[in-house]
Amino acid sequence: MNGMTSIVLAGGKSIRLGREKALEKIGGQPLIQQVIGRLSSLGNEIIVVTSQFNTLPALGVKQVTDIYPDKGPLGGIYSGLMAAPCFYSLVVGCDMPLLNIALLRHIMELSPGFDVVIPRVNDNVEPLHAVYSKNCLATIEAALKRNRLQIQGFFHQVKVRYVEDAELKKFDPEHLSFFNINSESDLERAQALLEKEKDILDM
Repeated sequence: MNGMTSIVLAGGKSIRLGREKALEKIGGQPLIQQVIGRLSSLGNEIIVVTSQFNTLPALGVKQVTDIYPDKGPLGGIYSGLMAAPCFYSLVVGCDMPLLNIALLRHIMELSPGFDVVIPRVNDNVEPLHAVYSKNCLATIEAALKRNRLQIQGFFHQVKVRYVEDAELKKFDPEHLSFFNINSESDLERAQALLEKEKDILDM
């Protein structure tokens, strides 16, 4: 789909892992490069949002810094949307190495007419695997200024399209798209899953 930006949030403090997880190597390259590599197949401009606390090396894509520091993922979404040249943006986390491109394309294709298109599994939403429009900017900024940082806290003020479990399973039956890295065991699992994926592709 033309007219969409891809935003990668990389401003987290990696507290649970204890070090900068975006640069952890899996599959022979840094985690964030795994994410960027997958997103590049969509053909969108890619923007990486970082915080004032962490600096990343050159990644071959545009990098911007949080406009509202220390406001978590909601602040990152706001900063990314502000920097994005397109009305719609696909937002993902930097620690999601198993993004399913077919599912991402489906979510993108659903976006016209909505301000948020977001997966929902058993009442749990996936806010860092979703599309947001610039119509969300004013509402997000108001929430940031009030320090109300829960992402779905503003959803009642915009038009939301939920992508439910049955729909998701057509593309990603195991929900691996939403798997993210928070621990050493997650890194080990990600490595194993990437190797399994490569073996399937090589068959």
